[in-house]
Amino acid sequence: MSRSSPRILVALAVILGAAGCSSTKVVSRWENPQYVPAHFNRILVAGVSREASVRRTFEDAFVARLKAEGVHAIPSYVLIPEDGQVDETRLQQATRQANADGVLMTRLVRVERKTEVTSGYYSPPSAPLGQYPWYSDRSLGYYQPPQIYEYDVYISETSLYDVRTDQLVWSGTVQTNTPGDLNKGIRRYVATIIKALKKNNVLAT
Repeated sequence: MSRSSPRILVALAVILGAAGCSSTKVVSRWENPQYVPAHFNRILVAGVSREASVRRTFEDAFVARLKAEGVHAIPSYVLIPEDGQVDETRLQQATRQANADGVLMTRLVRVERKTEVTSGYYSPPSAPLGQYPWYSDRSLGYYQPPQIYEYDVYISETSLYDVRTDQLVWSGTVQTNTPGDLNKGIRRYVATIIKALKKNNVLAT
C-alpha cells in the first residue's frame, strides 16, 4: 500500500458517511382499520410549501410516479396557484374541479438540526531499521482529526384521503435527511411513499 493510501481511505470514508446522511424513511404510519382498499381513478396531489418551485417540482414528481403506477393524478398548483396552506373550503373546491376521488397531501411538520462527530484516524508508518530512518519515516505518518458535521432532518407528513367516503385512509410520518440534490431527494421521497402505500394495500392499482 502506498503512502497516499491512508489519505484515500479516509476521504472515501468521509464521502460514504456524507452520502449515508441523505436518506428518506417512514418512521411511523397510521391506517384506517375500517377502510376497504379501492381503486382511485383520479388523485389530486397537494404539497404545502411557500416556495413555488419546490412545490411544483414535488407535485410533478408525485403525479409522474402515480401515472406510472396506473393512477391518473393532477398537481394542485394547476387549480390552487397560491402558495402556502389554504383553507378547507378552497381545497374542497379544487378537489371538485379536478373531479378527484382521492387527495394525497404532504406538509412539513418541523426541521431538526443534527450534529455528528466522526472519530479521528491515525496511520503510523512502517517500522524501518536504524535510528535516523525511524525518525525520518515518522514524519510521513498521517493523522486525520475528528470531523464535526451538521445537517438538517426534515419531518413531514403525507396523508391519503378518500373523497368518496370522506375518510382519512393512510397517514405516514417521514424523516428525510439533508439531500445533496433536491430533485433526487424529492424522487426518493416519492418512491418511499408510493412503496409504503402499495405495501399497506391502500393504493390499489
